[in-house]
Amino acid sequence: MTRDDAYRRAETALLLVDMQRVFTEPGLDPAHVAGPQDEAFYRGLAETVIPNQARLLRAARAAGIEVLHTVIEALTRDGRDRSLDHKLSGILVPRGAPEGAIVDALAPGDDEIVLPKTSSGVFNSTNIDYVLRNLDVRYLIVAGIVTDQCVDMAVRDAADRGYLVTVPRDACATYTAERHEAALRAFGGYCWTTDTDTVVRRLEELA
Repeated sequence: MTRDDAYRRAETALLLVDMQRVFTEPGLDPAHVAGPQDEAFYRGLAETVIPNQARLLRAARAAGIEVLHTVIEALTRDGRDRSLDHKLSGILVPRGAPEGAIVDALAPGDDEIVLPKTSSGVFNSTNIDYVLRNLDVRYLIVAGIVTDQCVDMAVRDAADRGYLVTVPRDACATYTAERHEAALRAFGGYCWTTDTDTVVRRLEELA
């Protein structure tokens, strides 16, 4: 067995991490004041990352594999249930806030799972491990934002729990290219790092 083993339809899932308006549209995230230095980040999301994720999403749906979405969203309007880190960092997406919605291009299907979380690590603040095991998932494809925070934690925690993780590098992003590349190098030992074209081809083979 290797990290790039061929997928099995009944054991494969796509996880899209935090692809919400608040983090993809400048000016909506109170914890991150967007400036000229972020232009490349938002342009990359619009021109490359979101389109690549949309391709992954279409391929996953066509192949009939499970699709899961994470969103940062408090269980309360005032965010009193948030993790200490989110409180200290000023990260608050109130329950039901319109800016917390997933971007239209990646909107969840009627029967796709959406997991709200209040920490960087989806395995820490949701029951995703329980859900994935109930779904008999072994191969987990992870894409999203930001590469060196929430994506990083999803990859490492999934690997530690026995999942074979795939990360398409061009379907993830963080605020600078340097941070993105450093993150990929740092967690590369926990996953198979590849590109969207390769993952889509593999998913098409399952369809």
